[in-house]
Amino acid sequence: MGALRRVLHPRTLAPICAAAAAVVGVAACEPSTGGLSSVAVAVTTDKTATSTLERIGFKVRWLSCTANIDGGKAPVTASASPSKPSVATVDCQGETDSGQEITLKGKVTDERSGTCVRGHLVAKVGGKVVFEASVLGNCNAAPSSKPATRSPGGPSRPTVTVTVTVTETADPPAK
Repeated sequence: MGALRRVLHPRTLAPICAAAAAVVGVAACEPSTGGLSSVAVAVTTDKTATSTLERIGFKVRWLSCTANIDGGKAPVTASASPSKPSVATVDCQGETDSGQEITLKGKVTDERSGTCVRGHLVAKVGGKVVFEASVLGNCNAAPSSKPATRSPGGPSRPTVTVTVTVTETADPPAK
C-alpha cells in the first residue's frame, strides 16, 4: 500500500503522466524506418537505467527519459541509405526516494526489443557520477514483448489477453 501511495503522490504522478503523454504523442508521429525508434530507446533506457540504479543501491522514486534520433532530423524516406547507423541522444531526469536528482545522458546506437541499449551513457545522482556504461540491460535476453501467434495456414495476429475482474461483497453481519 505504501508503494501505491508513493506513486499516487501529486509530485510523482505529474512526471509519470507527462512522460506517458509524451510517449503516446511521439509514437503517433514517428515514422517507422526499420532502425532505431526514439520511443523504444527512451522506454528501454528508462527501464534498464532504473534497474541498474536500484541494483547499485539507489531507490528510484521516478525516472523519465526522452530520445532524439540523429539530432531530431527525420529521415527523408523509409528507404534512406542504411550506410550511416542511427544514433539516439538520450536525456533522462528523475529523483531518488531521498530527494536526490537523477540525470542520465548519452548516445544510444542499438536498442534490443526492450531488453538492452548500447552506446555511451553517464548517470549522475546528486551531481556525482554513479555509473558510466556502454551497455544497459541484458542484450542476450529474449525480447520483452510477446511474439504474434499464428494459426496454421493463416496470417499472423496479435496475442489476446483476457482479464476477468470479480468483485465480492460481504453480507452485513446478522443482528
